[in-house]
Amino acid sequence: MTVHIGAEPGDIADIVLMPGDPLRAKWAAETFLEDAVCYNKVRGMLGFTGTWNGHRISIQGSGMGMPSLSIYANELIRDFDVKTLIRIGSAGAMQKDVAIRDVVLAMTATTVSSPSRGILKELNFAPCANWELLHAAWNVAQTRSVKTHVGGIYSSDVFYDERPDLNEQMTRHGILAVEMEAAELYTLAARYGRRALAVLTISDHLLTGDVLPAEERERSFGDMVEIALEAATA
Repeated sequence: MTVHIGAEPGDIADIVLMPGDPLRAKWAAETFLEDAVCYNKVRGMLGFTGTWNGHRISIQGSGMGMPSLSIYANELIRDFDVKTLIRIGSAGAMQKDVAIRDVVLAMTATTVSSPSRGILKELNFAPCANWELLHAAWNVAQTRSVKTHVGGIYSSDVFYDERPDLNEQMTRHGILAVEMEAAELYTLAARYGRRALAVLTISDHLLTGDVLPAEERERSFGDMVEIALEAATA
């Protein structure tokens, strides 16, 4: 048991999927896992463990933004010895050829700042995904009828962004999409020698203004969860 995760030793699997929304964690656990048991309700950040195709899997909400993700990822790694952490979440497209409902596999994650900046100081560390997970996720995606992109994303430290010039530079430099957590997850995984990947569903488009309708989100997010599960257990 930690300050933020009310689990006992053995309650959490070696593989953890991390949606930002704790209610999405509940939905994913109830939809995809067998015999799912809730091990955490502290601060409403729900966490569940069950099985998927015979593999023990946990799904833990991370909250929104890198500071919140950092708390849960640190505790999962340091206190529960989690080996594989996969972020599953939504993202905003930043390229014309990336469309609503597409899946993005984040090879790298650029950021202006993160909780790890205090450690890295002047170093421009380049956070990246675990190759085995990335390669497995790509292979899984090719067997599904889901348009999938692999490349760099931008992890923003603000939701209400007032830097259109920065977004323009991200688009100019080929960044596929923006979200708020992956850069810190990848940095922590590198620090502790763990495997990490971000599998993201495009829910809105910064260039076109398109938004994924609420009634279609569950089906689209389901594709993302299944890609993550298959990649983690490959």
